[in-house]
Amino acid sequence: MEGGNKKKMKILCLHGFRTSGKFLQKQISKWDPSIFDAFEMVFPDGIFPAGGKCEIEGIFPPPYFEWFQFNPDFTEYENLDECISYLCEYITNNGPFHGLLGFSQGAALSGLLLGYKLQGKVLKDHPPLKLFISISGSKFRAPSIAEVAYKEPIKVRSVHFIGAKDWLKLPSEDLAAAFDNPLIIRHPQGHTVPRLDEEALDQLRKWTNSILQEIEASVEQKIEKSEQQCDVVEQREPHENAVAEEGE
Repeated sequence: MEGGNKKKMKILCLHGFRTSGKFLQKQISKWDPSIFDAFEMVFPDGIFPAGGKCEIEGIFPPPYFEWFQFNPDFTEYENLDECISYLCEYITNNGPFHGLLGFSQGAALSGLLLGYKLQGKVLKDHPPLKLFISISGSKFRAPSIAEVAYKEPIKVRSVHFIGAKDWLKLPSEDLAAAFDNPLIIRHPQGHTVPRLDEEALDQLRKWTNSILQEIEASVEQKIEKSEQQCDVVEQREPHENAVAEEGE
């Protein structure tokens, strides 16, 4: 995306359980910022104040938030419908967005939104979302949700960061398997936004660049098609005018 006048594409970034948008922004700052030069990263806070102890207390200042509440097995949820409605309204009012990024609870929620959109359940009037960056994600386990959201492979370009020591390692792999041709980047760390070595940075950079090229090619095709339609109209007009003059 060259040129200072081009509008940046938006990525909605959803933070983890009982943290905040500002904390996720700090976590992502571990990565080379040039990777996201072409994007505007948006970091909203969850809609509910943290309802209990926060693991980042003493590490990062409050306030802390959560998107919804859940039981230990992650099979029952409270306020999830309200959360989904809020995010759909947020996306509609502040978009359009080109993709989603999420950590932990935010990644699970992002994957759900993408699956629901594919099935026509949410964001029906929003343009297709082109990319998904999942860090320590997971699938929703309640059958009433999973049978809809993951009914078929989610055809969105996705990259999944999976930590060797992450307690959500297996759930993260399950979420990746729900997507069509996912890119999986493994790291030796735990439940965190990882610091990336050169190999991982190169993978992520190539992945984002390939998506940008696809989007730009799509835009160019639309422009070319529009110009061709204009040419057809311009070619018709002289002929139609001539016919009209003969009829006078």
